[in-house]
Amino acid sequence: MPIDVPRVLAAEPTTAELVWNHKDVQLYHLGLGAGRPPTDPAELRYLLEDRLQVLPAFATVAGGGMAAMDGLSAPGVDVDLAAVLHGSQSLVLHRPLPVSGRATQTARVTAVHDKGKAAVVVLRAEVADADGPLWTSDAEIFVRGEGGFGGERGPSRRLDVPTRAPDLTVERPIREEQALVYRLSGDWNPLHADPEFAALAGFDAPILHGLCSYGMTLKAVVDAELDGEASRVTAYRTRFAGVVFPGETLRIRLWRGEPGRLQLTVTAAERDDAPVLADTVVEHC
Repeated sequence: MPIDVPRVLAAEPTTAELVWNHKDVQLYHLGLGAGRPPTDPAELRYLLEDRLQVLPAFATVAGGGMAAMDGLSAPGVDVDLAAVLHGSQSLVLHRPLPVSGRATQTARVTAVHDKGKAAVVVLRAEVADADGPLWTSDAEIFVRGEGGFGGERGPSRRLDVPTRAPDLTVERPIREEQALVYRLSGDWNPLHADPEFAALAGFDAPILHGLCSYGMTLKAVVDAELDGEASRVTAYRTRFAGVVFPGETLRIRLWRGEPGRLQLTVTAAERDDAPVLADTVVEHC
């Protein structure tokens, strides 16, 4: 079997050094569509060195790495990358991310769930610098065709969408060239850039990176709900529910729940609110 579950779970954690500076942060923010309009002081907090803040979702690309895919190189994993889907992503922030940093990432597979037609590899990455823990990242990676091995299905984190009207609805347009900018932060998958490759995958055009939608959504929440203060975010999780294309518009609906907790849905406005992100929660102070 391509996934040797006992061997995967027994494997020693892998470590990697992550290094980034203000240019990496600025490029990431540009890839999320920051800077529109370019003279807006609220936007310049994401782009000018003398006032730069770091959106916590930057943790998914810090150091130019793709922590979500590192689990696929673990001993005991031998899968077809064409069968792989990034199913969900969560972050816990232990303190605000610095504009420049050098940190150590320790990653390991914490579980392999059996969903019947697919296996789900759960990868945890813990990152710390000289001052202590920075963030913890959990990614669920679906591997189609690798289920049915008799393992546990794993927990369900599906959330009921509130029946009342959302407390806030915002829309964020996706620039036509946005995927071409976002990929410079480290995700070079041609699915997001090459029309011919996208056609082979069954799409009419390249699709936007799921983690770009993830970052765009968090930026919208910070700007519209948290007074533009990225450091207030303490945790953020989502499930990737569908695709969105450059040139379309993200429609973000937000419900305020218990103190410090926001629940969201994200859809593609032009395609009858087709799901993009689901089971999405932002926790804040």
